Amino acid sequence: MALSIKNASCGYPNNPVLRGMTLDVSPGEVLCMLGSNGTGKTTLLKTIMGFLRLQGGSIDLDGEDVSRWPQKKRAQMIGYVPQSHVPAFPFSVFDVVLMGRNAHMPRFAAPSKSDEAVASETLEQLGIPHLTDRVFTELSGGERQMVLIARALAQEPKLLVLDEPASSLDFGNQAKVLELVASLARGGLGVIMATHAPDHAFLCATKAVLLFRGRPALSGSVDEVITEKNLREAYGARVKILSEVDSDGFQIRGCVPVLH
Repeated sequence: MALSIKNASCGYPNNPVLRGMTLDVSPGEVLCMLGSNGTGKTTLLKTIMGFLRLQGGSIDLDGEDVSRWPQKKRAQMIGYVPQSHVPAFPFSVFDVVLMGRNAHMPRFAAPSKSDEAVASETLEQLGIPHLTDRVFTELSGGERQMVLIARALAQEPKLLVLDEPASSLDFGNQAKVLELVASLARGGLGVIMATHAPDHAFLCATKAVLLFRGRPALSGSVDEVITEKNLREAYGARVKILSEVDSDGFQIRGCVPVLH
């Protein structure tokens, strides 16, 4: 299912954070959205999800205006993984993932055997069935993030929206989450992901959007958008993009700050 955002204004009444945003995400693509704090990354994602009202322009999925959808339909079509989330109650991992099935259940209905099967299959898909009976609040940050992605996938969405999914994770868990994102895209899922790390775009994105303060965003291929000049203008810091070809012939790129 293709996401198309045209000339969108997002924000709050009398206080738009983003103006004129235009981008698209097709099945099998990963769009990585970067920009300094306050430039509107989370605001745009919350608008896509319907948590904030669209101030202008349009957001369509396969040609349908999502702002006209009831929240239940939106939840069936779009999976959302927030920056961080710890529930107030000590639910089991299985119950947290099963919550993703609420989008497909009648109000006040109990989960069916089919819903439970989807939750179990999703845990298997992500390689975390060993966490099934663990208490979610007792997991590590990396484990919790994988469970939240599992919950979103249990919705069986057509588009996955991730808000800085690796921001609080250690190096190893960041790699696991990014590898999972790339794998989901190879399976045909469209993904839009906000991040602060240009390296994440190099690792798993097919296209990128870079947000600035007081000027239009840049969008296009990762190579076109994630350049030293553009990053310096977006973040106010000098950076160097390094590139190397590994023993298998694959190009590896990384971004590091220049401190002198």
